[in-house]
Amino acid sequence: MSIATLTEARISSVTVTDEAIVAQLADGRIVSVPLDWSWRLKDATPKQRARWVIIGHGQGIRWPDIDEDISVDGILSGVPARQPSRRTPNGRKPRRRGHGAGRATNKS
Repeated sequence: MSIATLTEARISSVTVTDEAIVAQLADGRIVSVPLDWSWRLKDATPKQRARWVIIGHGQGIRWPDIDEDISVDGILSGVPARQPSRRTPNGRKPRRRGHGAGRATNKS
């Protein structure tokens, strides 16, 4: 009888191509996700993409030049990074036209 043991996935290395983020896991698996999943890596230079460090004993990868962190759990569960919403210089979200902007008021 064989019993499989559950071990936590750990990243041992990573490569970023023009199309994908490719993670080599400590157990031998190779997992890749589309580069579009990380808007920061997609916008980064090849030099910035190549400068990464493993964090949390293999639980994630950090690209310090572009302030990007990706976890092994995020890669395995299929969770792309979300780009932050645009904000105006004062820190507020821009108003959308047609949703209350320019609405007439009743002045009596």
